[in-house]
Amino acid sequence: MGSADTGHPGAATDSGELPLAGVTVVSLEQAVAAPMASRHLADFGARVIKVERVGEGDFARNYDAAVHGLASHFVWLNRGKESIALDLKDDRGRKLLRELISRADVFIQNLAPGAAARLGFGADELRREQPGLIVVNMSGYGTDGPYRDRKAYDMLIQAETGLCSITGTPETATKTGVPSADIASGLYALSSIQAALFRRERTGKGATIEIAMFDATVEWLGHSMYMQMYQDTQVQRMGLSHASIAPYDAYPTADGRILIGVQNDRGWRALVTDVFGVPELADDPRFVTNIERVRHRAEVDAAVAEQTRRFATRELDELLAKFGIPAAQLNDMRGLIAHPQLSARDRWREVGTEAGPIRAVLPPMTFSDVEMRMDPVPALGEQTDAVLIELGSTPEEIESLREEGVVQ
Repeated sequence: MGSADTGHPGAATDSGELPLAGVTVVSLEQAVAAPMASRHLADFGARVIKVERVGEGDFARNYDAAVHGLASHFVWLNRGKESIALDLKDDRGRKLLRELISRADVFIQNLAPGAAARLGFGADELRREQPGLIVVNMSGYGTDGPYRDRKAYDMLIQAETGLCSITGTPETATKTGVPSADIASGLYALSSIQAALFRRERTGKGATIEIAMFDATVEWLGHSMYMQMYQDTQVQRMGLSHASIAPYDAYPTADGRILIGVQNDRGWRALVTDVFGVPELADDPRFVTNIERVRHRAEVDAAVAEQTRRFATRELDELLAKFGIPAAQLNDMRGLIAHPQLSARDRWREVGTEAGPIRAVLPPMTFSDVEMRMDPVPALGEQTDAVLIELGSTPEEIESLREEGVVQ
């Protein structure tokens, strides 16, 4: 695959064993979707060269200053990459990017539709010279269609696809608390790139891949679409509840709330008999089957709440777990950070940044023989000089380009 050495300071000593070691990715990226894909490629051991604008860089660098003065989105999505800052409005900046791509296995871009092609980095043009190159074009609505040129932030995609119509409470539609459309498209890009690399190993053939945030989010809505198409039913917003299952909601405890979700009739019998000690509820004709419990949801919820109020949250949580009843505590972010499952499984690591070390959680892909790479988060243009020297530029030439604003 890519012939260039990783050359990234702090690279894991066992990176040769990582699944994508030796793969070189050039990513002309910003915000969330493309950086999500490329960060996971870096986790897997690929060399990822992130191309940013001179001056501002990826605008996600300025979303907030929550992490020792750095932006939370940026440190989340950009560790393990090398940052090179180029002015692509300048012929010399474009020439340098073209040289970088000529050494790459994968090129990712999430500029506005058509912008990369206008700069000379369209998939057809690139792959004429590099048939084995994998080009990934990421956008909001795709490269054609009436919505092609619309602004496409995560919230807008969630609204346009109907995701907001099924998210929230009966009174209020909401977006999800994380950028679901961005994350979905980033992960579909990741899996597509991996599939394309696998095919290229067998055939030598590259790929042109299009990932639209709209399409990725529509895929996640399959259940709700089928309900509408074939039963003429709009899935209702249920908050923490569930349209087809009861009991399934957050219930009051003596000191808070706990979520309980009983998915079958055996579970209902175990809940009311073994946990609550009121076996008569198991055979109540209103509650004996899930169909009847959904039909009598208000009575079910009232009966369950009457029992859960007798217990402290932690006590009830342990009792429900003992008897195999699906339940969860309603954690906030402080609770997540302190969660015993993370500490017991040794999921925390330290990652370097220009502002000093920060805590980070291991990627969710856990291989038995090698730990995923978690290299530093780069400062804007931190690797510009090193990368340009690889391309054959002299220190004097780089300094001249920097003085003229072509690189940073």
